[in-house]
Amino acid sequence: MAVTGAVMVSFLVLHMLGNLKIFFGRDSFNEYAHWLRTLLEPFAPYRTILTLLEIGLVIAVVLHMWAAISLSRRAGKARPVKYVAKKSQANGYATHIMRWGGVTIVLFVIWHLLDLTFGVVNPAGTASSAADRMIDGFDPSRWWVTLIYVVAVAMVGLHLRHGVWSAFQTLGWANKDRNKALRATAGLLSLVLVIGFLVPPLAITFGVVK
Repeated sequence: MAVTGAVMVSFLVLHMLGNLKIFFGRDSFNEYAHWLRTLLEPFAPYRTILTLLEIGLVIAVVLHMWAAISLSRRAGKARPVKYVAKKSQANGYATHIMRWGGVTIVLFVIWHLLDLTFGVVNPAGTASSAADRMIDGFDPSRWWVTLIYVVAVAMVGLHLRHGVWSAFQTLGWANKDRNKALRATAGLLSLVLVIGFLVPPLAITFGVVK
């Protein structure tokens, strides 16, 4: 679960940096989108590397979900009788965030692909450029799309914060001396990604980027 999580975090960081190119203009953003599809050309045919990366990401997501379900079932079998003492509110909160946050994120990713990747539900259409889909997709008239995006990215941030901290524990890095620093690292990474992903759509919605 930690390994697949690390794969997805790496993707999020690169994806966030790519999205920020919209601030350098439509041409810059479109050039970036084109570059992704022409990686290692002519050695590799058009979009081959990007397709392989997408397949790898899908596999990571599926394995991550499988790991989550397997661990949950294993925990249930290990403790078939519930604890007499109730769980703390913090633990219950984290469980709900990871479980329902994961479902929310999956549903959002499906919408995100239909909107900005394939253009099926985007006003710019399927034959439009990447920049046009980005800017038309977060047009002020589609404020509700931006709102959905904000909520989904916030869920990603909460999921990521808890997930990174759990990964630190899984890897055996957590101890009394490091806990504060590791929690701060998990929180900071999550905050940077949330802000990085929200700045472009909010800038478009509020007319900063046109």
